[in-house]
Amino acid sequence: MNILLKRILDRLVRTGNLKVTGPKGLSVTFGDGSGDLVHMHIKTTHAERAISFDPMLAVPEAYMDGELDILEGGVLGVMRIAFQNMDSGGIDATWSKAIEGLRHAFRRLQQINTAARARRNVQRHYDLSGDLYRLFLDDDMQYSCAYFEQPDMTLDEAQAAKKRYIAAKLRLKAGQTVLDIGSGWGGLGLYLAKSFDVDVQGVTLSTEQHGVATDRANAQGLENRVHFEVRDYRELNERFDRVVSVGMFEHVGVNHYRTFFDKSATL
Repeated sequence: MNILLKRILDRLVRTGNLKVTGPKGLSVTFGDGSGDLVHMHIKTTHAERAISFDPMLAVPEAYMDGELDILEGGVLGVMRIAFQNMDSGGIDATWSKAIEGLRHAFRRLQQINTAARARRNVQRHYDLSGDLYRLFLDDDMQYSCAYFEQPDMTLDEAQAAKKRYIAAKLRLKAGQTVLDIGSGWGGLGLYLAKSFDVDVQGVTLSTEQHGVATDRANAQGLENRVHFEVRDYRELNERFDRVVSVGMFEHVGVNHYRTFFDKSATL
């Protein structure tokens, strides 16, 4: 086990009985020995390194990816130890600040987002079957957060409210051109074209999203008003009356924030 992870777990796990076996087969026990044993096996150095920087996120991710096994105690046992120690103040504030500083510095390296890497990331995330996303999205396949104006709204109603809210901010006029960066499955672009008589160009890096959005535009007879392309926003040189981007900024990466806004300004 690497020394950084050992120090984190020493400070994080004050109560309970946690045994961790690292990728090299060495085992270390943490906690005061109370309660049932929870035994985790971290199988890869990749998972070990990720857990060192963010244990609360990386432990479940490593478990899902098959890079971590729970040999004794089960998922419930792991959660019980985590919450017991959160309540007892087991996370040392000074150490947490140091870890956060390391994570912040590492984030810039981790989030280098070249055009090729951005395309790969989007393909992994979105180029799945549209039927999968239809299982949990609203009818319009809006992927970003809904806007619940009233607590009893359905998801469909809240997503419609979000689109109205965004459109109001854009202050659209008939005949204007709109660029939708990260256009998803096309719902916002189609809504703006139908409701405000504007022309919309949407760009996405997902071939699956592009196919679904284009099919929807054709089915609604809007193929002359709404056009979708598989294209990186950094490649655009056209000019538009309005630029909108919803839920895409999280994919930009901290190193590219200025690039995003500078490029948007030129468009």
